[in-house]
Amino acid sequence: MLRLGLVLLILPPLGLMGAYFLELGDVRECQLIQQGHWDYLAGVCRDAPQPFVPWIDRRPWLVNGGLLLSLAGLGMCLAGRLVRRR
Repeated sequence: MLRLGLVLLILPPLGLMGAYFLELGDVRECQLIQQGHWDYLAGVCRDAPQPFVPWIDRRPWLVNGGLLLSLAGLGMCLAGRLVRRR
């Protein structure tokens, strides 16, 4: 239970950070190289300024699901440490 808890505690935040930084790379490429404005809803570079839309509004299931999996992993780690092995 402890090993599965550690996997669930560590992997979801790493996946969230990976997805976030992949999108951030696209945003920076659009702004710095193409001299455009990133459309957060469509995920493309545009010529006109676009409003900022937070990541939690665009991908709520990914963010909330990742954090819930991480909390489940924390609970499994705690349970694995407290339960005596036979």
